[in-house]
Amino acid sequence: MIPARAWAAPSATAPLAPWSFERRDVGANDVRIDIRYCGVCHSDLHFARSEWGEAPYPAVPGHEIVGHVAAVGSSVSDLKVGDIVGVGCLVDSCRTCPSCAANQENYCDVGSTGTYMGVEKETGRPTYGGYSNTIVVDRHFVLRIPEGVDLSTTAPLLCAGITTYSPLRHWNCAPGMRVGVVGLGGLGHMAVKLAKAMGAEVTMFTTSPSKTADAARLGATRVVISKDEDAMTAAANSLDLILDTVAAPHNLDPFLNTLYRDGTLVTLGAPAEPHPQHHPFSLIMRRRAIAGSLIGGIAETQEMLDFCAEHKIGADVEVVKMADINTAWERMLRSDVKYRFVIDMSTI
Repeated sequence: MIPARAWAAPSATAPLAPWSFERRDVGANDVRIDIRYCGVCHSDLHFARSEWGEAPYPAVPGHEIVGHVAAVGSSVSDLKVGDIVGVGCLVDSCRTCPSCAANQENYCDVGSTGTYMGVEKETGRPTYGGYSNTIVVDRHFVLRIPEGVDLSTTAPLLCAGITTYSPLRHWNCAPGMRVGVVGLGGLGHMAVKLAKAMGAEVTMFTTSPSKTADAARLGATRVVISKDEDAMTAAANSLDLILDTVAAPHNLDPFLNTLYRDGTLVTLGAPAEPHPQHHPFSLIMRRRAIAGSLIGGIAETQEMLDFCAEHKIGADVEVVKMADINTAWERMLRSDVKYRFVIDMSTI
């Protein structure tokens, strides 16, 4: 077993604190990674506070991981010690179901294994995430980080990046497409950057007039204040696709009404409580649809990383020390970050 250090939640109500534990030994198909940066996702907080089901404690969050290869198993021939790699939200899946065969491990029919909130098949223990100094992951789920990128701004791409890239690709975002983004936060700011890079005309929906200038800086061509009924009415029937990134319950009808015929609203935010029921006429009258999307498969995640490197896209981040994580979580709850915290794991 490999000694490891982490910051973990001892319970649903306790702050994160230092914790020592052991990672499994490096198997034939494994890669051990010394973690350099780990992004902070709102999902980390949901998990640690048992808002998505009872977490195993001590609970180690973190699924936006970038670091250097420290060791490889005997069957791993395409990575070597020192290579820069990443790990996202997944560390295993069945590999044999139709979804896995289609490179959609995120939708594994048997159920994929999360970087945290999962069970490690090799040991039967809970999976422990990236708020730690090292991790051991099957090679299949290790991503190559392109050369020359900023590792701190790349780490959030492993969740926030792929979560927004995948629906844009699935719904064929292309030059001239009219894309709306609801919410300017960790997911929303990546959605604007990626849709813009794909050639879309981007509309940002926000409740905060103060975010107008920043939305334009990120690439939005129009900003609509969603609390302004007149502004929402003026935006009616003007969009082809909406990515809704808000992780709190809200009425979908005003946003559905901004879609043109055959438009789709894709929910990406995962609130602990359901959205209020929408009116059927919001869908029926224009053959609109509501859909959902969950991260992306491993091949698509690698595609996203390469796309971002080519277009020089990274997350807007604030780098924090490991000892400041509880303060960062409090600020994240207040939306007091532009737009993603990233932990410098050299400070653990």
